[in-house]
Amino acid sequence: MIEIYLIRHTSVDVPAGYVYGQTDVPLKASFEEEAAKVKEGLDGSRFDKVFTSPLSRCMRLASFCGYPEAEREERIKEINFGEWEMLPWDSISSDPRSKAWFQDWIHVSTPGGESLQEQFERVSDFLDGLRTGEARKVCLFTHGGVLTCARVYAGEYPLREAFRHVPPYGSIIRIEI
Repeated sequence: MIEIYLIRHTSVDVPAGYVYGQTDVPLKASFEEEAAKVKEGLDGSRFDKVFTSPLSRCMRLASFCGYPEAEREERIKEINFGEWEMLPWDSISSDPRSKAWFQDWIHVSTPGGESLQEQFERVSDFLDGLRTGEARKVCLFTHGGVLTCARVYAGEYPLREAFRHVPPYGSIIRIEI
């Protein structure tokens, strides 16, 4: 069994209603206050391995919490929205290619991006690697989509319910696999 602490980055400074998946966006001015709560929630926990998404919003939180040397891991990046990155959701709904995605976002990839299934497979590949490794207590500084995929992997709910379970910014969720 592996104990995994999944930590979602703090609030981003992106206008409401914009898509930002793998775009390296800034954090809100409230970062230090939010990050202090995350650090307190970890309460000096010791981990065999600590990983972070290579996006700055996760690396900054990992450093603040005392893990500046966390291993950068591409497979725990947020979903890739491709051509839709940094566009308002309203403009995406007028894109003729969006109809297929909105009807089946689990299996249909965004233009130049990926589907939820593809993100799940990427995260699962990473978690499969943890299962065969020696670390038994692991921490991931990552994104809402990765947290939901990891919880699907752990059997908490099916993939079709993933968007219903996106945790708030700064959340710490513990799972066992």
